Amino acid sequence: MKIIIIENELYLAQSIASKLSEHRFETEIYSSIKEAMQSKGDVYLLSTNLPGQNILPLIKEFKDKIIILMVNYINNDTVSEPLKLGAKDYIVKPFMIEELLRKIDHYKEYQELKKNTLLYQEYMQNLLQEIETDFDTEKINTPIIIQTNYQRLVDKIVFDYAHKKDLLLTFIPLSNENWREKITKNSTKSLLYITEIQALKKTDREQLFEILKNYDFILCSTIEIEADFETITLNTESKLYDQNEILAIDDYVKFIVNSFQYKFPDTELSKKLGISRKSLWEKRKKYGLFKKK
Repeated sequence: MKIIIIENELYLAQSIASKLSEHRFETEIYSSIKEAMQSKGDVYLLSTNLPGQNILPLIKEFKDKIIILMVNYINNDTVSEPLKLGAKDYIVKPFMIEELLRKIDHYKEYQELKKNTLLYQEYMQNLLQEIETDFDTEKINTPIIIQTNYQRLVDKIVFDYAHKKDLLLTFIPLSNENWREKITKNSTKSLLYITEIQALKKTDREQLFEILKNYDFILCSTIEIEADFETITLNTESKLYDQNEILAIDDYVKFIVNSFQYKFPDTELSKKLGISRKSLWEKRKKYGLFKKK
């Protein structure tokens, strides 16, 4: 990790650089904002006491990096305005190097968590993008149980709901033996998304529903269950089946036709299914699998 030090007091800058080097950080020292604008670092230690120099352009340029202000005193110019523009934190001179290291570690961890969160969000969006639903998430009043023949349909609805409502979502699969601990240790402000209730015995289900009386949740169930919570049913004919799910021949044909009838003409679709075009037409008629005009 490279740390850029922008400080016109050379002795102070060298002292900070020396102590950071002892902790195996690479450092560069600049006394000029103009020169520092050409640098490439991960962390910027920026002095707010640079007479005749404007620090704001540097903050705007590197706001995606970790910018920690080194200030002599706290006011709007030294702290408030720079923080609004993208600086992450400040530290008052003189300071202990341990305090600075703690701040650097904190914001490094924060950036990594933010990057991982974005990765998982993009992955989930890509995973669920093929699932079509016209369900209005405004109809959801939590706590609620959603019974379905396809969990990924509910996955999409729940993630869309949490995004629109700007809610913190906690995922709890009940196949995890620590599900009780995960629920009870969770903040009551978080929305629980609970799945795999079929993994629980009847007595465990009763215990689950008793615990959930104190929490806000959406429970997805692929089996019929009875509980004293609002329950709705959402099923679909257009399932994207998992690799370990074995289909009946007719179910497979219906799935392929529903999924690919707008991507391939019937001549090519029948070849891919290994049936005649006439047979494909008969199956369309039997199952009502006609293209929408």
